[in-house]
Amino acid sequence: MFDKILIANRGEIALRILRAAKELGIATVAVHSTADADAMHVRLADESVCIGPPAARESYLNIPSIIAACEITGADAVHPGYGFLSENARFAEVLAHHNIGFIGPKAEHIRVMGDKIEAKRTAKRLGIPCVPGSEGGITDPEEAKRVAAEIGYPVLVKAASGGGGRGMKVARTEGDLEQALTMARTEAKAAFGDDAVYLEKYLTKPRHIEVQILGDGRGGAVHLAERDCSLQRRHQKVWEEGGSPALDAAMRAEIGGICANAMRQLSYLGAGTIEFLYEDGQFYFIEMNTRIQVEHPVTEMITGIDLVNEQIRVAAGGGLSVVQEDIRVEGHAIECRINAEHPATFRPSPGLITYFHPPGGLGVRVDSAAFQGYRIPPNYDSLIGKLIVHGRTRNECLMRLRRALDEFVVDGIDTTLPLFRTLVRNADVQNGDYDIHWLEDFLAREGLSETDPKR
Repeated sequence: MFDKILIANRGEIALRILRAAKELGIATVAVHSTADADAMHVRLADESVCIGPPAARESYLNIPSIIAACEITGADAVHPGYGFLSENARFAEVLAHHNIGFIGPKAEHIRVMGDKIEAKRTAKRLGIPCVPGSEGGITDPEEAKRVAAEIGYPVLVKAASGGGGRGMKVARTEGDLEQALTMARTEAKAAFGDDAVYLEKYLTKPRHIEVQILGDGRGGAVHLAERDCSLQRRHQKVWEEGGSPALDAAMRAEIGGICANAMRQLSYLGAGTIEFLYEDGQFYFIEMNTRIQVEHPVTEMITGIDLVNEQIRVAAGGGLSVVQEDIRVEGHAIECRINAEHPATFRPSPGLITYFHPPGGLGVRVDSAAFQGYRIPPNYDSLIGKLIVHGRTRNECLMRLRRALDEFVVDGIDTTLPLFRTLVRNADVQNGDYDIHWLEDFLAREGLSETDPKR
């Protein structure tokens, strides 16, 4: 087992990793920018090192500074959390060169799955069902028209690198295609430094289903059921739940088995999530995230398995603590991402939290590094906390979530709490009757959008 883990991240995920390490008896090192000197994970870690100014590229993305922090403190492993360097294959390789463990997948798997074109080829080879589309990158408009005609309109032009909805454009007819191709390539180049794009069939009313997997790096792997992440805005997840209201036990076992078998073939190491669009009873692979997910607590609540603990265990050379037959899905869990944003315009709302009162009670978990008197810096992602609720049934979970949301108080800044209080009372959400377009359509109908700040 590792002696000391450096946490190369910030916010609630840094605190989550710190807690797991302490429960394993492992010393912790927090790194931070000057903007995060007063952060909760810095206060609670055994040691802390300032690695640069507020800009992420000069601190949390600064590989030499992180390596130096490891050497100064004697950390023998790094946990990257999510975002920042978590899916940077070069970072994993540099750590290995310095004999520092990387608590994540092998660099080769990060690299393969980080290229969406290569990821799709790999998924097909491993027996994972994929969305119909181009075999590789496309630059020529005539080739794009030929592929689009074969798979049928509408089609989605997608950046081969990156994510988060950038470099994605829909072409509903041949007349839209050339402009969509140009816009997607331009956006992808600006966002990711890579203008490679590819085409996929655009599904009109799909759900977003993802399967959580764990691998030991030696050919052993398990799945831990699925999460439904269909409530999204601009391709960013807002509300996640497990299991999906759209799947039954047989479907869960089938797609989970496919994913676990694929990871065994790959000898995958650590935690990963295989993401699908699901429509009319069919699953279509869209990407794999080779890291812990923001929404991992949903899986922990329904399985009782500590995913970060498992990441650390297998990265240190140990085996998984469970086999597939041991894993049981118990009850239902929902996570709401609470952001420091205006609930209607979604404009960021950094500033001083003047009062902070998280909810509690049976089946309620809050993952947050915020506290009363904490000043949210304007330099990073707006997530300030996650409210995760568990119940024996989905209905019990929804009622508990309603109560917990009404208890949650954050003053001094705008947050998305009012949006969730509206969603939990909505009939479609209560019935589980939604797809990936539902939330944006709802916001437009209610006048809750960037262009209309009515609330």
